[in-house]
Amino acid sequence: MGKHTKHLVWDWNGTLLDDIGAVIGATNASFAEIGFEQITLEQYRELYTVPVPKFYERLMGRLPTEDEWNMMDGAFHRHYWERAEACGLTEGAADLLAARQESGFTQSLLSLAPHEELIPIVRRHGIAERFVRMDGRTGGPSGKSGHMVRHLQALGDVSADRVVVIGDAADDAVAAAHVGAKAVLYTGGSHSRASLEKVGVPVVDSLAEAVAIADELV
Repeated sequence: MGKHTKHLVWDWNGTLLDDIGAVIGATNASFAEIGFEQITLEQYRELYTVPVPKFYERLMGRLPTEDEWNMMDGAFHRHYWERAEACGLTEGAADLLAARQESGFTQSLLSLAPHEELIPIVRRHGIAERFVRMDGRTGGPSGKSGHMVRHLQALGDVSADRVVVIGDAADDAVAAAHVGAKAVLYTGGSHSRASLEKVGVPVVDSLAEAVAIADELV
């Protein structure tokens, strides 16, 4: 790597991993446990936000109590990980990652998925060797911006102004801006196109478009 090398930071859930079906399934399964009405993909994308308790506030009309939050969070993750193994990579992801590596440009993976869950599933998809570093969440809850700071520090010889973050959520763009990097947002994940466009960064409908625009940005 080097200070003048283009570097991509990829998000995992909803970006490289095509898991929105699992997310909706897990959301509705957890909602059934706590007496919430089922929601559609369109409703989810319109309402979803981070931090996640704010998402539940939009549904409930109030913030959940700590006990309610712990129950909902636990139920969601239990149902999600039951479904995640059946999820495939987003269309074109494997080829894009391989081509990027072969081009000599570097890329890494940053996710708020638990690190101990993230690394095995990335390896099972056969793409772990495409990244110079992979970081999932360790310890307690942590925001994407702080996670991004630590990720770039660990990468070392990478200049933030040569970094583009590719993700599916507004917090990916916020985290990129926090460190002085650029961002491109993909519509295949947790947010609607309309909500992503409010962020003020390029919004695309495919990962191939995301990589092409990332190259233009740096």
